[in-house]
Amino acid sequence: MDKTYIPKAKEIEQDWYLVDANGQNLGRLASQIATVLLGKNKPNFTPGMDTGDFVVVVNCEHIKVTGNKLTEKFYYRYSLYPSGQTATSLRDQLKRHPDRVIVSAVWGMLPHNKFGRQIIKKLKVYAGPDHPHTAQQPKMLAFGKE
Repeated sequence: MDKTYIPKAKEIEQDWYLVDANGQNLGRLASQIATVLLGKNKPNFTPGMDTGDFVVVVNCEHIKVTGNKLTEKFYYRYSLYPSGQTATSLRDQLKRHPDRVIVSAVWGMLPHNKFGRQIIKKLKVYAGPDHPHTAQQPKMLAFGKE
């Protein structure tokens, strides 16, 4: 009988990766970031265990989208007051809070439960090229730049 190997918490190594979002497609970049956060790129991937790595995304203000998404895609908020719903287009969201665009896209590709809320905290997104995580010595990840 074969036994299933489940990695112990002390055996899991979590690395730091740096992703440059300059000129990248939003959806493709988000799916690849979600794969690294979940740990599906590792041989010891186990569903329900946090085997993923930390991801730092820089230059998210220069992200690309295809089609008419800049004017047709909206982000909704609700203040819990009557008629308190506000809609923000992707174009306005990229001007004001470009980091929230990446976080929202990646969150849509993670499990929507306690495990997903734990994993999304390992995503660090910054609008410009500077980030405060140089002490962790993140390794460069090149997505879609073949």
